Amino acid sequence: MVPLPAFIRRTWMSRHSARPPGGIPSGDEAVLDAPDDRLSPALVAAGRGEYRAAAELLAGTRAAAEWENHDRYARRLAAFALLRSEWFEDWRAAEPDDPGALLVAAQLAVDRVWSSPARAELLREVSPLITAAARADDRDPVPWRIALDHARGSRAGHRYFEELWEAALRRAPHHYGCHVAALRYLGAFCCVRFGDTPHVPSAAHRACFDFAELAAQDAPADSLVQMLPAWAAYGYLTEGGGPGVPRQRLDSAADRAITLSARFAAADPWPAGVRNKLLYVLLRLDRPEDARALLRLIGPYVTSCPWDRFSDDPLGHFLRLREHLLSGGGAPVPAGLLPVPEDLLPGHRGHARVADH
Repeated sequence: MVPLPAFIRRTWMSRHSARPPGGIPSGDEAVLDAPDDRLSPALVAAGRGEYRAAAELLAGTRAAAEWENHDRYARRLAAFALLRSEWFEDWRAAEPDDPGALLVAAQLAVDRVWSSPARAELLREVSPLITAAARADDRDPVPWRIALDHARGSRAGHRYFEELWEAALRRAPHHYGCHVAALRYLGAFCCVRFGDTPHVPSAAHRACFDFAELAAQDAPADSLVQMLPAWAAYGYLTEGGGPGVPRQRLDSAADRAITLSARFAAADPWPAGVRNKLLYVLLRLDRPEDARALLRLIGPYVTSCPWDRFSDDPLGHFLRLREHLLSGGGAPVPAGLLPVPEDLLPGHRGHARVADH
């Protein structure tokens, strides 16, 4: 395992009370990548060409040190700006030193080049924007999460990455986005370190599980970092699995994530992303009862990831999987609904999406 002694620290995380799960909605009620009640007005305003609501949203989460929300909102606003940039260009022109505008600008710059074959070279030109975002508010860990993603995409060395990681930890010791960025860098770094051999996947995945499990053990019970071992399991399962990670370790990761999911309200868009990934893990582990229970917590809130890995219609793909779970009894999920990596649809294998980072 690549030694990363600075990776384990204490965390801060806002508490969410669990509510009893409700029924499973119909397909007509399901929505894809739905924003929550705070983000939705900002996106509606941006659609009208107005930036003030977005600026106030990020200013509010920054002032309250709501770093998980701050990160999530910055990502979503950057994704919207990638499609419709006029409102964001007006924001930058009117308030060039606003920390929120600088943060979205850094995320947007990374998003724009992530899928390019020349990503490593193009990302080096983005560094000044990330630096500007980090300097705008020294407390904010989100620019450092962007820097961690940037380091992976630009193939930065391990020592440099550790410096970024330590800086992120000083600001938010258990920020989930930073931990996911570190986990993904670790997997990529291990593959480079061990070279092109049959043992590379096993070595990389074991290193990721080691890191994820230690981080989760050190985190409070309500921290999203409890999801990190399931993230490692997700990476392992979507990359073909294989020897080196015992089934017990995969089940333990899923169990930890199930416990975390139960702490959040049912049918809530906030934890929808982690719940959708967990559903994939449970299905791949052939745990249909746990998957059906999770469907009630997911409710109508479907996320593109991981279903866009298998289909250009992620919502429809999710609904077909859900229908099978609810009506198929104990029958295994058909291969066409949950293909293993070797059977992915043409154009989906290795396809770099903005959400990949």
